[in-house]
Amino acid sequence: MRNSKEIGDTTESRALSMLVAYGYSVSIPFGDNDRYDLVVDDGETLYRLQCKTAWSNKDRTIRFNTHSQTTKNGTYHKQPYRNDIDAFLVYYPGNEQFYWIDVADATEQKMELRFAAEIDHPSINWAETYEFDGTIPERSRSENATSRSDD
Repeated sequence: MRNSKEIGDTTESRALSMLVAYGYSVSIPFGDNDRYDLVVDDGETLYRLQCKTAWSNKDRTIRFNTHSQTTKNGTYHKQPYRNDIDAFLVYYPGNEQFYWIDVADATEQKMELRFAAEIDHPSINWAETYEFDGTIPERSRSENATSRSDD
């Protein structure tokens, strides 16, 4: 059975390959101490991404963590990413799909994406809304990230 580090590394490498295939310049922070996994450059803006792997949670729903988990000196710590990243790039192996979720849309602990439901409710996070097709969502462009200045 693979451990969570191996699963995360696989998701991160798939994300890197996919983003490069879509024509983005991607940087990887040196070491494991940064709160983001990748920096994506679209020529105008830099986006700090945290890559996550989703799992099947319930029928027609997937879930992913929106916080980091560490143990230091025997004490368990959780820390949300709210001020440290611009978006989550989530991979679900069940359908081999990536989802781009702005950090402003994410909850503090875990987030669910739903494929189908009997009802339509404003609190449902529809998976299709977040499907990444190679285009960075307009909301990310306007609310998040760091604009580049070409001096």
